[in-house]
Amino acid sequence: MAEAPAKRCGYVAVVGAPNAGKSTLTNRLVGAKVSIVTPKVQTTRARITAIAIQGSTQIVFVDTPGIFRAAKRRLERAMVQAAWGGTEDADVILLLVDAKRGIDDDARSIVDGLKQAGRRAVLAINKIDLVPRPTLLGLAAELNDSGVFSDVFMISALDGSGVDDLARRLAEAMPEGPWLYPEDQLADISERLLAAEITREQLFLNLHQELPYALTVETEAWKELKDGSVRVEQVVYVARDSHKAMVLGKGGRMAKRIGALAREELTKVLGRKVHLFLFVKVRAHWADDPERYREMGLEYPR
Repeated sequence: MAEAPAKRCGYVAVVGAPNAGKSTLTNRLVGAKVSIVTPKVQTTRARITAIAIQGSTQIVFVDTPGIFRAAKRRLERAMVQAAWGGTEDADVILLLVDAKRGIDDDARSIVDGLKQAGRRAVLAINKIDLVPRPTLLGLAAELNDSGVFSDVFMISALDGSGVDDLARRLAEAMPEGPWLYPEDQLADISERLLAAEITREQLFLNLHQELPYALTVETEAWKELKDGSVRVEQVVYVARDSHKAMVLGKGGRMAKRIGALAREELTKVLGRKVHLFLFVKVRAHWADDPERYREMGLEYPR
């Protein structure tokens, strides 16, 4: 009988500029929704740990917030700090670059940061369906000249093009060792935090301008009911009374819409009926409150 292949397990830090497609790729690699996705930048605020199986290999993906140069507010600095922190103990760093944006200031700063740290990375050029092939080849050549990358892949996280080849290469790069998570576990995130993230996703999708960046969501109560359903109570914290009025909408219609959409998505993700209750509260300086950062899984930057 042929000997079973040795088990492998390791960490892959998924990094990139805001809106490069990191969360879309993580969900694609895992085969389930573990990170929220919106068209807006800076949707991901904390590191999300997701688990994928490739044959005898378990890959633990760390989906990080976008890294950008102009991080001025405390929350932005915490997000960038969390992203770089995700690379420190990773076996492989996977840098995602938006093919359409190319090598902008944010992408260049990440490449420079990797070079300064003496770290090698795997490069995945994403959204290849949006850019002509000659442009892609030129972008790949320019990035490869940095000397940072061991491998270069052309992918579309949205439709899956090239992702299987990328996943196989990442699996090959994992060290031998026992798996760190049960075979059926898809993410290392509590249901309470996942529920808060899904509601925040709907706030991002349905509110306009800068408002989504000025709020946060916390799951305050989680009660298992006898019929197998769950009652979830969440608070949307905003900084101003005017923000509260916008989240509620006329006659509370916006909050009801967001609650209904979040409930529908949560029911799908959790596989059971969800009774979701949203409350909107004003907390003027929530972005300077260390407790809010702990809830988001971020370190509070001084």
